[in-house]
Amino acid sequence: MRVALAAVVVLASLLIQAPDAVRFVDVAAEAGIKDLFYCGAERTKNYIVETLGAGVAFIDYDNDGRLDLFVVTASRLEGFPRGQEPTNHLYRNEGGGKFKDVSREAGVARSGWGQGVCAGDFDNDGYIDLFVTYWGHDVLYRNTGKGGFEDVTEAAGLSDKDVRWGTGCAFVDYNRDGKLDLFVANYVQFDRKNTPAPGMPNACTWKGMPVMCGPRGLKGGINRLWRNDSVPGRIKFTDVSGSSGITAPGERYSLSVTTLDYDHDGWPDLYVAVDSQASILYHNNRDGSFTDTGVEAGVAYSEDGREQAGMGTSAADYDGDGLLDLAKTNFTDDAPNIYRNNGDGSFTEAAAATGLGSVTRFLGWGAVFIDYDNDTWPDLFLVNGHVYPNAKDAAFDQRRLLFRNLAGRRFQDVSLQSGDGVSAEHSGRGLAAGDYDNDGDVDLAIMNMNQPPSLLRNEGGNRNRFLNLRLVGTKSNRSAIGARVVVTVGGRTLVNEVRSGSSFMSHSDLRMHFGLGQSQTVDRVEIEWPSGAKETVPGVKANIFITVTEGKGISR
Repeated sequence: MRVALAAVVVLASLLIQAPDAVRFVDVAAEAGIKDLFYCGAERTKNYIVETLGAGVAFIDYDNDGRLDLFVVTASRLEGFPRGQEPTNHLYRNEGGGKFKDVSREAGVARSGWGQGVCAGDFDNDGYIDLFVTYWGHDVLYRNTGKGGFEDVTEAAGLSDKDVRWGTGCAFVDYNRDGKLDLFVANYVQFDRKNTPAPGMPNACTWKGMPVMCGPRGLKGGINRLWRNDSVPGRIKFTDVSGSSGITAPGERYSLSVTTLDYDHDGWPDLYVAVDSQASILYHNNRDGSFTDTGVEAGVAYSEDGREQAGMGTSAADYDGDGLLDLAKTNFTDDAPNIYRNNGDGSFTEAAAATGLGSVTRFLGWGAVFIDYDNDTWPDLFLVNGHVYPNAKDAAFDQRRLLFRNLAGRRFQDVSLQSGDGVSAEHSGRGLAAGDYDNDGDVDLAIMNMNQPPSLLRNEGGNRNRFLNLRLVGTKSNRSAIGARVVVTVGGRTLVNEVRSGSSFMSHSDLRMHFGLGQSQTVDRVEIEWPSGAKETVPGVKANIFITVTEGKGISR
């Protein structure tokens, strides 16, 4: 009887909303986001640094309740005339679907070969801070709380004379002392002088075609972990990469990083997508150190034991069993990974079982689990684009992919029924998710190579109900990064964590969005704070934005 009833509930949830009921519309131009963002030449890629693109972040930097947009740019190898160099941009959300460029007055209009971005309140002052990675020298921005940011890289001890290629990053309180630490992935030790371009002696080929070299054949980067040792009045980060075990995997072509407590022991772990090598799962040993358990956990290789060109990553409980699973995008001729969490410290590759095994003609980058139709099941959105503009059997510009979650059993490709914002072809890279217009459904920001970004407004996702939850730590870090939330609603248990970074070199809204189907009330919200404290909020109404402060309960 219970099985039959459960089947009826699942069927009803699938019938609530037809798969073509939601449309994503690119509103970037009308929103005022029109700037070009560069990464190498437009239609030739002679060196690997021209291929990665850059990241994007949804942040509320001025605490007005509206998501602003921070966008990273790289450059071109030949450079730009003095005074015309492209810069990163901060667009302030003015409401009404409009954004205003405040980059210069906010102090973030920096040029250089930018790559990734992550955010978190590292000094616990109530304002979100930024970290931006570069091929060159990474930058830490402290939010002054007065409408702008200040570069505190040197003051924090994060300056580095060596040129590094930083990619994905994440703020994470790995030692649970209430202060956000910083993990930075590094890709390749690139030296243009010693790397042949296509057509040069010892040049590289792909499918018989001359192409840029790398990452294979080049030296990999070394990942880094910075412990936050700041005290009132003094910002200080200490490099603990070696002592913590972060450098133990050696030189790797690391790209995106996603934090998750995959074994639910209360301590945050790190999953790093690695290009052309085994990916890394840093297990937190709860003593200030990490161990790479990627191989034994089953998330280092493909199902048949191959090294893959891992790009973007995302975590969510896609099958509703209360355990956080992983998704990873890969190179063309390979399927994306769906790693199902077995609950014993291991994962099972489920791409084929969930209907993604045949998705091999796209080259994937950004990846996010989002409940785009608010039916309580996390769906999967992927951004694609080739690295070789002259590839004969694959387009450089590729459409995005949206897979609807069918009650945790399979993913249904609804890309071509979900609006021009999904079907439009670009060479996309970074991807961030957040409800920028506060209408109750999740929107998306996408970085396109040598084009303006895309801002995809979700139209129709709020036909079902939602809960938007902002957490504020007191004993925990102020951003509550690492907090685990369990929402019980309509016979379902929804689980997720607050995280910085993720996707592909990008950062999504720190507020947590839960689709509720047609339920009018949430039975309860259970929060496991990074400090170890637990808190329950009963009887929350649907369709609201709420804030829960650690130890103080709910506020609107």
